[in-house]
Amino acid sequence: MKVVYLTAGAAGMYCGSCMHDNSLARAMIASGADTLLVPTYTPIRTDEQDVSVDRVFFGGVNIYLQQLAPWLRFVPRWLDQALNSPKLIRWVASRGMETSPKSLGALTVSMLKGRHGNQRKEVDRLCDWLVRDIKPDALVLTNMLIAGFIPDLKRRLKIPVAVTLQGDDIFLDYLPEPYRQQTLDIMRRLVKDVDGFIVHSRDYGSRMADELQIPADKWHVTPLAIDTKPFQQAAAQKRELPQHPTIGYLARLAPEKGLHQVIDAFIALHRDPKYRDVRLRVAGWLGPQNVSYWEEQKSKIAAAGLNDKLIHDGEIDHQHKIDYLRSLDVLCVPTTYRDPKGLFVLEALASGTPVLVTEHGAFPEMLARHGGGWCVKNGDVDGLTQRLKWVAEHREDAHLIGLQGQKSVHSTGDIMKMASQTLELLRRFA
Repeated sequence: MKVVYLTAGAAGMYCGSCMHDNSLARAMIASGADTLLVPTYTPIRTDEQDVSVDRVFFGGVNIYLQQLAPWLRFVPRWLDQALNSPKLIRWVASRGMETSPKSLGALTVSMLKGRHGNQRKEVDRLCDWLVRDIKPDALVLTNMLIAGFIPDLKRRLKIPVAVTLQGDDIFLDYLPEPYRQQTLDIMRRLVKDVDGFIVHSRDYGSRMADELQIPADKWHVTPLAIDTKPFQQAAAQKRELPQHPTIGYLARLAPEKGLHQVIDAFIALHRDPKYRDVRLRVAGWLGPQNVSYWEEQKSKIAAAGLNDKLIHDGEIDHQHKIDYLRSLDVLCVPTTYRDPKGLFVLEALASGTPVLVTEHGAFPEMLARHGGGWCVKNGDVDGLTQRLKWVAEHREDAHLIGLQGQKSVHSTGDIMKMASQTLELLRRFA
């Protein structure tokens, strides 16, 4: 079975969704499926072996310029190729390419219109490539926002098309009116052209089914999984608890990920001299739009006199991620939004580290499946503080809870199982 995955890259950053798409594509290839991972908007950036093709469709620079300057919709093919060059897109992304949904409302609506929008020639370029050169047996889109070309493709190529929903609502909710409603209306019309929707939690599936008016028999839960091999190799090495009780945070340094709540709980914990040895390590990508937010968090730490207790690890690659997670007593990422995936939960558990997350989104389902941590109510900083105190006082017990989660993830949460489930779904759609 030849499968094409269209993944949406995120400018200039490690994107959890496209990193996971890359892992899943690798697993599908390893299982014997002829799989192509094709970037849209920008080249993907991953901390594992990149298996994506070296070309980009709907290149972010090109589609943005075509939206702003009508004459660019008629330029020669050689100029199109230059504007879609992965090198150019990476260079623009490194300069802080604007990706805020608030500034992209009209472009989002145009893209969803497919050949009836301003990016018609980009739709033709993708469809021509798929029909003439690739001839896939199935197509998977990793979000609904690039689905405008599906009706034209299905008229030319009679194959099943699936869409993985994994954060479309977050982008949608940031769009200003009238673009939000226009986007929602078009997405709802496109549902009939999609053979099936894949989600990673029942919570997110039910919410998106209501939002997009997806029939109950058209969405399917495939539990999130990761490549556990690197974590199993690390687990073979003896692990020592850190010298001091250590709380960790590993996600984008952004308000929606709840970093400020971790900081507030950490400061509250240190008001009791009993916990003066507790450390906080913070790692993850810092976007230019969140620099002032991070400075504000550091200022709170400084005002509390805790600069020597904070370790900023910055952005870390895959091997350093495993070492980092194994150095913690608990990973705490209390997202303020209902996260549809929670990839960092599986990575922490695979490392044997318990997690402390918010009681919404995919997290309750993940912890019910694997164990290995605790949930607190959204915004409950006191609840975070009390649980962190317990971990600091019961480090060995917390470690055993993490090991329970590790055993479950290694036995049932490997990416090869998810690849098999995904291929089975695609065969059913066919």
